[in-house]
Amino acid sequence: MHTAKEMMFGWRKEFAYLECGRCRCLQIAEIPSDLSSYYPEEYYSFARDLRWRNVVLARLRLLRNHFSITGKGLLGRLLFAVSPDLILQLICQSPLTPGMRILDVGCGAGHILCSLLKEGFTGLLGIDPYLKEEIVYPSGLRILNKRLDELDGKFDVVMFNHAFEHLPDPKATLLECHRLLPSGGLCLLRIPTVSSYAWKHYGVNWVQLDAPRHLFLHSMESIDVLASETGFRIVKVIYDSTAFQFWGSEQYARDIPLNSPDSYSVHRSNSTFTVSAIREYKKKAKELNVQREGDQAAFLLRRV
Repeated sequence: MHTAKEMMFGWRKEFAYLECGRCRCLQIAEIPSDLSSYYPEEYYSFARDLRWRNVVLARLRLLRNHFSITGKGLLGRLLFAVSPDLILQLICQSPLTPGMRILDVGCGAGHILCSLLKEGFTGLLGIDPYLKEEIVYPSGLRILNKRLDELDGKFDVVMFNHAFEHLPDPKATLLECHRLLPSGGLCLLRIPTVSSYAWKHYGVNWVQLDAPRHLFLHSMESIDVLASETGFRIVKVIYDSTAFQFWGSEQYARDIPLNSPDSYSVHRSNSTFTVSAIREYKKKAKELNVQREGDQAAFLLRRV
């Protein structure tokens, strides 16, 4: 058994996690009775993206996102090199086309869907049960405060961008995806993984353990078992870990919450990390991805 603290908001309440002796998956021992209380309004995925209301910056982001999705555009390439959007790039390494019906589960305010909409994707829907109310954008894009089992209809793609680890029943979730997808349909799971250097090195201080919001931390083996038991086949695994696994975990080891004024994510000038240290963390993250030991990966599953 492992004991981890809530450290995103610095509440420091302790939670026990159990480790499967067969597949090494971590599971929270007891789900909090009021899990929604650990998703306050300031939780990052619920915030509308206000940074890009400046017209020039918004245009630059469009160019970068266009390159992320299509691989085209010199200026977009340069912008991506400076400030990459790894989520869009990963999504579009999957065989997605603008006409597909795409469901984003646990999407918060729907930032990813908004970016895809601007690139010509039209069959988009988002759901997140922790939203206070439904969001309807001027474009018509809807983000519903619903669970997966409350939906009907068919989708070509169901994706979980760091949402799958927040769900209390992974097997039931994939069975719902199987119900909503046609034969050959795709399910994209982008998740942290315990099959990583970061978990082995940092243990309960690993930033992506994120107690108690992350209920299951999967291994390569546990995803393979889940896929085979729910009618899916793994067709691709892409590692996309970043320097976050190092500086975030180092902060937790020093008892610095993610949202602390001294956190690198809040005020870089207040943090203890030098520019050269962050550069080394980025380099190490790239190396671990190549070695298949990064702390997060995208699994592309195909419904059989």
